[in-house]
Amino acid sequence: MAVLAESGSNPDVDLLYDINGLAKDAPGWFDRVMEFIGEYGLLLAMALLVLWCWWSVRRRGGEDAAPSVAALVWAPLAAGLAVLVNVPIRGFVERPRPFVDHRGLDVLVDGKTDFSFVSDHATITMALGVGLFVADRRFGLAGIGLALLEGFCRVYMGVHYPTDVVGGFALGTAVVLLLSPPATALLTPLMRAVERSPRAGRLIRRRPAAGSGRDTLLPSARKPLESEERDLAA
Repeated sequence: MAVLAESGSNPDVDLLYDINGLAKDAPGWFDRVMEFIGEYGLLLAMALLVLWCWWSVRRRGGEDAAPSVAALVWAPLAAGLAVLVNVPIRGFVERPRPFVDHRGLDVLVDGKTDFSFVSDHATITMALGVGLFVADRRFGLAGIGLALLEGFCRVYMGVHYPTDVVGGFALGTAVVLLLSPPATALLTPLMRAVERSPRAGRLIRRRPAAGSGRDTLLPSARKPLESEERDLAA
């Protein structure tokens, strides 16, 4: 399919030059930091955020622990599925990388020979961010913020058009939300079954220490209570 944007009069290309132009004015060390963040750092940060959310849900416990963990499990699964969906999209659109058709870009990463539309990095990070939002809104907002930063970095690095990033955001969000109902319907009973397991249940919620429950009464404390109830009944 023809290239989506080839001339500088296109707003997509203008925005590409505006954002990538920041790399030309930045010091070399800053470009290297942005290269690491955009290529690896934010993906690692998203993985750590998912683990942090799981740890928070596990410690909080409650009746919604299993559904929340199910949503967390769905987030990386949806991200992987979205990348698979992107494979035929890339083959159909066949959009070259920006530096192939446009001169003067400051490309921070070498070796990018595949097609540009849709951005895998934007797809993965937004899928994880939206998946986190389904499980926990606070963590989800942080994840979506990281995904937006990832999209900016990909354009800053000169390896994607802005519309590549927007397409990745849309693809990741669509896969998470559209398939969330059947995925949750399958994963939630599984997580509840894991929760009932004496050992694996610790993955869903933290087990309270023996005798630490608020409603637990010592055997010696039950007898006076029962005798008091009989006296009141008499």
